[in-house]
Amino acid sequence: MSTTSALRAEAVARVVVIGAGNTLLSDDGFGAAVLDALRESWDLPPEVELVDGGTWGMNLLPAIEDADALVIVDAIDVGRAPGSPITLERDSIPRLLGVKLSPHQIDLRETLAVAELRGRLPARAVAIGVQPQSLATRIGLSPVVQARVRPTAALVATRIARWGFPCRPAAAACTS
Repeated sequence: MSTTSALRAEAVARVVVIGAGNTLLSDDGFGAAVLDALRESWDLPPEVELVDGGTWGMNLLPAIEDADALVIVDAIDVGRAPGSPITLERDSIPRLLGVKLSPHQIDLRETLAVAELRGRLPARAVAIGVQPQSLATRIGLSPVVQARVRPTAALVATRIARWGFPCRPAAAACTS
């Protein structure tokens, strides 16, 4: 099968990229930083929607359920060396429903669980991120995580292209 045929075979109608995390907690702001890099350095097709997920929790449910393909970008703590790249395919993305003391405690994992229970979690979903070094209350990424922002944006663009949406480096990014 040619590369073009492979791209078409995996094509979807709409891709949602959610940058998750809290920019007030150092490396937890990684998702937002990658969204900024995608906006600044990549020409993305109009079918690709970038969503600053922050800590929105259940407010992200419509974006998730309306997507044909989903990319979640976040700091992902799996106990590796800080800055290690991490990719979790759909079935490996944590999702759970747990007992909460307040509705304000709902996070992205619970939102994904609700979408799956409703049969609306996209079949094509991936979480792409890095191992955080620090989640301390501080604005700004640690240097080791900051160094992974642009390479991670390129990984996201590559995944989107594999789903049938060509992503190209922006002209301004090539000259700067």
